Amino acid sequence: MPVPPEYRVAQQVFESFMKDAAIECNVQTTHMVYNIVVGVFHTFRRRLAFKEAIEFAYVLPPLILALFIAEWDVEEKQVPFKDREEMTKEVKSVRHEHNFSPDTAIINVATALRKHVNIRDFDNYLSKLSKEAQDYWNTK
Repeated sequence: MPVPPEYRVAQQVFESFMKDAAIECNVQTTHMVYNIVVGVFHTFRRRLAFKEAIEFAYVLPPLILALFIAEWDVEEKQVPFKDREEMTKEVKSVRHEHNFSPDTAIINVATALRKHVNIRDFDNYLSKLSKEAQDYWNTK
């Protein structure tokens, strides 16, 4: 069996996603957008049950999945969804001395991410989650 295509092109997909996220967040480099993306993913992950987070990870391309699960304390207690302003503060707190997150970081990363996932699988999975989880990835 050949290597599945999602693994053969993983680096290109990741780089393209990071460039799109940088453009959406209006930052100059993928280095600057890294903490923004990590903050958005980890803020979301903290609000999911372990099983939900694993299932969400399955709909992400391989290297984007790696950012989602990086530095995961699986013993951390699940926290409730809050309003977008409060969750954006949490995004901005990730490595805050090197964090360039705009107030629109969650929407910006969601917009970039939707360009790099199988949108049908992504939306199908989100439909199984709470309205708050669905709203987190809403780009409107």
